[in-house]
Amino acid sequence: MKVDDAITEALRNEIPLPTDKLEALRNFTLSVVRDRGNVNDDAVQAFLDAGFTKRQILEVVLAAAQKVMSNYTNHLANTPIDKPFQKFEWHKVD
Repeated sequence: MKVDDAITEALRNEIPLPTDKLEALRNFTLSVVRDRGNVNDDAVQAFLDAGFTKRQILEVVLAAAQKVMSNYTNHLANTPIDKPFQKFEWHKVD
């Protein structure tokens, strides 16, 4: 998807992203996931104030839903990672 490696690493390692707008996207997405869609008005407003739209709120929800369905299915089915994607496999360091 042509995402800068620095952004991927910042997300994985929970360090600040390079722009306030990306940070707002991360925070809003985490709110959607952690609060199971019960995002408070302040979090929604912060997302909108960062330059996002109401349509993009729905896009975040759609992306989260798709990721949940994919991950849960693959975990239950023990789906192996396709060979071309194995080089991207990552495990969080504790």
